[in-house]
Amino acid sequence: MSKIVRRPYPAEIAARLAESGIAPLLARIYAARGIAAAAQLDTDIKRLLPFSLLKNAEKMARLLADAIAAHKKILIVADYDADGATACAVAMRGLTLLGARVDFIVPNRFEYGYGLTPEIVQLAAKSKPDILLTVDNGIASVEGVAEAHRLGMQVLVTDHHLPGDMLPDAECIVNPNQPGCEFPSKNLAGVGVMFYVLMALRAEMRAQGVFNSPRPQAGEGQGVRAEPNLGNLLDLVALGTVADVVKLDDNNRILVHQGLQRIRAGRSCAGIQALLRIARRQASQASSYELGFIVGPRLNAAGRLEDMGLGIRCLLTDDAAEANEIAARLDALNHERRSIEADMQDSALATLHAFDPADSFSLALFNEDWHQGVIGILASRLKDKFHRPVIAFAHGNEGELKGSGRSIAGLHLRDALDLVSKRHPHLIIKFGGHAMAAGLSIRAEHLDEFRQAFESVAEELLDANALVKTISTDGDLDAKEFSLAIARDLQRQVWGQGFPEPLFEGEFRVQSQRVVGEKHLKLKLSSPVGSYDAIRFFHADAAPDTVRAVYSLSVNEYNGNETLQLIVRHW
Repeated sequence: MSKIVRRPYPAEIAARLAESGIAPLLARIYAARGIAAAAQLDTDIKRLLPFSLLKNAEKMARLLADAIAAHKKILIVADYDADGATACAVAMRGLTLLGARVDFIVPNRFEYGYGLTPEIVQLAAKSKPDILLTVDNGIASVEGVAEAHRLGMQVLVTDHHLPGDMLPDAECIVNPNQPGCEFPSKNLAGVGVMFYVLMALRAEMRAQGVFNSPRPQAGEGQGVRAEPNLGNLLDLVALGTVADVVKLDDNNRILVHQGLQRIRAGRSCAGIQALLRIARRQASQASSYELGFIVGPRLNAAGRLEDMGLGIRCLLTDDAAEANEIAARLDALNHERRSIEADMQDSALATLHAFDPADSFSLALFNEDWHQGVIGILASRLKDKFHRPVIAFAHGNEGELKGSGRSIAGLHLRDALDLVSKRHPHLIIKFGGHAMAAGLSIRAEHLDEFRQAFESVAEELLDANALVKTISTDGDLDAKEFSLAIARDLQRQVWGQGFPEPLFEGEFRVQSQRVVGEKHLKLKLSSPVGSYDAIRFFHADAAPDTVRAVYSLSVNEYNGNETLQLIVRHW
């Protein structure tokens, strides 16, 4: 059961925003999302929070500058999702531009698990690096860092995940969520953290006069090292930030906006361009939707089914032909992932055919045939369907089950798992994550006991209101607000986690309807203020004669013409 609620907003702030020149509808929308002043909507790169506020960023910059000067070998240890892949690509490209000897390694999730494990360290040691640099992982890698030290390697950690009770004994840790870090934005993705480290490193090298010192250049005798433009990496930063579903606070919106500007201008890396092409999307019209639902899933498919090294190579190549070839492989993997996911969802729903959400506060499921790389998506789908925190398990290492969980507002998933672990120390082998997503490992024989323990914690933390799915809207629109100009204004803004795309509601009469593309419902809707074209994607069931619809405004482009179209999300 769902209920439609109107998103509240402070009227006085909306009025103040309107007085500053913002259209009244947009002022209302922004006020409801925590915007208190028009300056917060300024996405100029100069408004980024300074790296000096990020704990240890300048210390890591000095360590990296010294390593570059000493020609030490740096090996990046990446994570196997889109944030980890983009963070790795940003580190590889940025450090190379700054003169480092650098390479990368990314663990196969099925063989080595998550993070800087002792096994990954031993594998990394074969290439004899001086320094291991983690991206999007490492904050919980106490044993891995110890193993690296035993083998004579230094470790620099860049991460954004919540730390556990003990920090690893790394030479330096940069993480906005570590104790003592006063960086105002705690929502940087892993790729954002790495970008900030590169900004600090460039400033350190500038202060050392590196960019003014001569160096040999091929065929030119002595030359001057050019200071690199790190803005060229913002397309990757935007992709990783959106794909990791971190909150789009003011700082993250600047990063994403700047990256989208590069993509729309045709100045993104060859890999992003190829992934958009293979999905038949125009780079000039790219939005956060394309990053989160088109490019991101294709990149993630490599880490879910094979090896994220394939995705990272797509983001590192500057050769268009190679990028197209890799993008085609990633697209095929994504189709395979969707097929596996559909089968898993069918089996889960068959198991739950008699499940009544009112009978429980959580779901923890396991199937012998489920694919470890797809359980996170399955958990997300089931969470959306039943509006309960869900953990889906698949076979892991011998005798173990690996779980991936997704939560709802009201239950911080990592904290809930921490509570389970404290109350039942034998149940969870390891866990980590965020408020809305987390991963864990348990012994197979402990599944039923874990279910009961997790259900008990969920029942304790969730109240009845949290268990009712609410669809928040920004109210109804008057006649003049059903406009192409407003749809364009909304399309240009960066929307996403914590800064949701505007949805509106209204009563409509269904004038006509037909199925297009076998799975979408094309509609003509009318209200007292006008008649509008509309579509409901992936929903072919007939609409009743009248509907209370939740919808967004969109610009429909066809044969060079632009018209207003309502995208119906719910009725």
